[in-house]
Amino acid sequence: MSQESSTAVSSVLPDVRGRVAVVTGGANGVGKGICRALLEQGARVVIVDIEQSVLDAAVAELSRLGEVEGRIVDVSDNDAVEALADHVYDTYGACHLLFNNAGVTSGGGGKPWEQEPNDWRWCFNVNVFGVVWGSLAFVPRMLASGEPGVVVNTSSGDGGFAPVPFASVYASSKAAVSCFTEALANQLIAEGSVVRAAVFYPSGGLLDTGLWTAGRNRPTELQRVKPRPPAPATTFEDFKRYLADQGREVAVMDLDELGRFCVEGVTEGRFIIGHGMEDVRAMLHRRADAIGDCRLPEAHFED
Repeated sequence: MSQESSTAVSSVLPDVRGRVAVVTGGANGVGKGICRALLEQGARVVIVDIEQSVLDAAVAELSRLGEVEGRIVDVSDNDAVEALADHVYDTYGACHLLFNNAGVTSGGGGKPWEQEPNDWRWCFNVNVFGVVWGSLAFVPRMLASGEPGVVVNTSSGDGGFAPVPFASVYASSKAAVSCFTEALANQLIAEGSVVRAAVFYPSGGLLDTGLWTAGRNRPTELQRVKPRPPAPATTFEDFKRYLADQGREVAVMDLDELGRFCVEGVTEGRFIIGHGMEDVRAMLHRRADAIGDCRLPEAHFED
């Protein structure tokens, strides 16, 4: 297979009807939007989350759209993710779509030297190892089945495209997700399989998701030792006001529409699924020029 043909946009799953999908972090926010979109298109969906009440509410709401099941799983626990894969294959006999979407922040912005070891442990346990454990548990089974499938890993432009000075932990975790997914995608193609990988960049406006209050699920043993230094905007509403006060556009993205956009990107066979890629292209060109000149690239700030 030529390099050109291997990297071209082509779909192994142009129709998700009847397919089995697993969505981590699927009970609210972007994940819930993805679940809704999958059910609207006739997929069978396993919603994975760590909050029982939120999961129960999501299953109750979405069950009118199709076949859906909820599973409580801590994606940072590789044994729990293996057990999830066992359950999915024992119950449904397949997994065609794996959305490694669960994610947290480190608890707010701050200077890199103000982050604590537990900030790194918690954020990477979920954002990076959650993606890795999902891939280790499901990809070998997806390959062995011989059926087409897609692994979709949720990254972020904050780190996935460029570092963010005031979100060093979170952005670093998302840079790792993007790097891992590109490696995974290339290896799946080289294997000659009908399984593909894609990276999803939630985008299109401000996102009112559970990331803003992710600390509610932070394990006791991974809490900060010292109080976090004050930050200008630690809630969604604070951040909206912060941007408005700076005279910046405050457009909020509809999460159900974002979920449909993500699933559409999967069925179209895109590796990169994200809005505003022309702006990203220009930024990446500037970064490449700076790196080629051995200069520090311009800072990228959350927006």
